[in-house]
Amino acid sequence: NFFNLTFPSDLRLCLDKILLHCILQSRTLSVADAINALRPFYFAVHPDFFGQHPKEREVNENSLKRLNGYLENLQKPGFRSFKPTQLTFYVREREPNSSNVQESFSASGFRAVSFTLHTRDLLSTVLDILNSCSLSTEHVQSLNGNCQSHKEAKSTVNRPIKWDKTYYSFTGFKDPEEELEQAQRVETTLLSWLDDNAATAVKKLKKSLPLRKELERLKIELSHELQLSDIRWQRSWGIAHRCSQLHSLGRLVQQRPEILENVKGRTVVFTDRSGMSAAGHIMLGTMDVHHHWTKIFERLPNYYKLQKRLLLLEDRISQLLGGIQVIYIEELQPLLTLEEYFETLNSFYNKLRDSRLPFHPRSLRGLQMILESDRYAPSLHELGHFVIPTICDPAALQWFIFAKAQEARENLKRKEEMILTEKELINISTERFSLDRLYKEPSVSSAQMIDCCKRLLEESLPYLEGMHLCISHFYSVLQDGDLCIPWNWKN
Repeated sequence: NFFNLTFPSDLRLCLDKILLHCILQSRTLSVADAINALRPFYFAVHPDFFGQHPKEREVNENSLKRLNGYLENLQKPGFRSFKPTQLTFYVREREPNSSNVQESFSASGFRAVSFTLHTRDLLSTVLDILNSCSLSTEHVQSLNGNCQSHKEAKSTVNRPIKWDKTYYSFTGFKDPEEELEQAQRVETTLLSWLDDNAATAVKKLKKSLPLRKELERLKIELSHELQLSDIRWQRSWGIAHRCSQLHSLGRLVQQRPEILENVKGRTVVFTDRSGMSAAGHIMLGTMDVHHHWTKIFERLPNYYKLQKRLLLLEDRISQLLGGIQVIYIEELQPLLTLEEYFETLNSFYNKLRDSRLPFHPRSLRGLQMILESDRYAPSLHELGHFVIPTICDPAALQWFIFAKAQEARENLKRKEEMILTEKELINISTERFSLDRLYKEPSVSSAQMIDCCKRLLEESLPYLEGMHLCISHFYSVLQDGDLCIPWNWKN
């Protein structure tokens, strides 16, 4: 019951299917026990808990898809060809980690954990996942009463036969243990991965083409009818899911055309909640019904009034800080509603006004800053903008901005050059490899994208002709045939 209440239905159904089949092959763990065992892991990494951190959410969402794929292969009868799968998750717990997995911390303070799965049974996989994320495994050991250790769990009655090495030499069959060890020693290369996965991607892409055309048609028609600036999606939903969302919006347009008169020139974003974003976009929650969407469209005049007050507040903060521009960057900041962002700005403004910092008027014109509520010390981003905590001490803020102003100007100049270089390389790469589309995930920086494209252009990659290529942090074939490769791929 707890599992049913905690996790979304699609994830729950996927896990139920995987775990139910796995129980037929392994006597060491029941379905209920496996769900209980993985529960701390899903609490730590589930994308729904990263709603205000889009970069971390996207990484976890994609890693969960790949983990589910691994588990699906694990439960296939007679499936023996397991390839080690490297996964990266951002973990919400901030306890010290004593494991040997690779770790780092994201800008939002979450622990980034990378590990490789190469186990062949359900219990071993569950234990490896928990150990890699520094989560307790005591409850697993207690649930699995017949196993006193991870090693003993592998010595069950239904373990595979282990032949002597001479058997493989005589018969010419491949030793699975030797293959696994070799795969672990050899890092995945771009060419080898494309060789193994290009055919699968082509098949999925061809299957998705009719829906892709339908999606483009719906998007163009709705954008034209409503005079929208753009239609976007916050998350990497599949093409079928996106078409369904546009059909829903289309039905609302037919039923209540009068409430959509105020959307001209705006951007509609399908996301997890409805409202208006800090960037001024109309957010339509994909789990909400037409009634909720209707209320949002009816409230648009009030949202526009609040947006004007917000812009005025940004100007007042700018005047108090020597002309520095207050901006909101969708790709880098948590997803905030207009109301949440206004409260953040208002709190910061009141603190600044009371402190009366002696900034010379217009002395910081041309510089930019963003506000973050989950930081304690100011910093300068590589793209040139200041990242200022809302609770920052005014005196410390003044000293930091003065000390870093020149460096910030230099970074901003490099940013403009970098964006132009990135666009040029994307166009050249798209043409060179005859790609249908080349894009990147929001968590990939311009510098990383530039480095990736430059190295791609040095290679001969016939696999990419006509494909959709996404530059990411890992290898994956998406459900609609998009190829994902890490920006720092190995050759």
